[in-house]
Amino acid sequence: MHTSTNDIFTRMLAGETIPFSDPDYPKIMEAVSQTMRIAAQLNTSTNIDEARAYLSEIIGVSIDASTTVFIPFYTNFGRFIQLGKNVFINHDCTFLDLGGITIEDYVMIAPKVSLITESHPLPSQERQALVLGKILIKKNAWIGANATILPGVTIGENSVVAAGSVVTKDVPDNTVVAGVPARVIRVL
Repeated sequence: MHTSTNDIFTRMLAGETIPFSDPDYPKIMEAVSQTMRIAAQLNTSTNIDEARAYLSEIIGVSIDASTTVFIPFYTNFGRFIQLGKNVFINHDCTFLDLGGITIEDYVMIAPKVSLITESHPLPSQERQALVLGKILIKKNAWIGANATILPGVTIGENSVVAAGSVVTKDVPDNTVVAGVPARVIRVL
């Protein structure tokens, strides 16, 4: 059991490990259920403005009109997603944001990109818990198709993640990374 007196959502953003047995864990499931209801509407949107409005409802703040999100778009929570201006998110992306996702201005995200802020402890006796780590994607970054960004990773300004890469550690500014796990292949 946790000893913190903070709200579970505050503890999540702080990167605290959250056991499924936490007395406040049902609050997460309640929020996820609410997100699922709105996401069903989001993913039947008939235009970009409607999709932006539903995603704004999920996130809890109005998304700038310069930002475009194509459907389908998947998130389990949504409240911890922050989107800058002139962001483009292509079809079929998944943002698991319980640990927090920040996407700065002018970021381009290709189809089927997964931003995963959640994991579980490796020891099997501890695995029934969430281990959370924020993802930050800095200005002008480009995330290629079917790339996966894992918990706790920062993608540097102007950097490129090649298609199909799995990013397990921070990417410096002005670099191109590729592979599984991703490694620097070029400096811009």
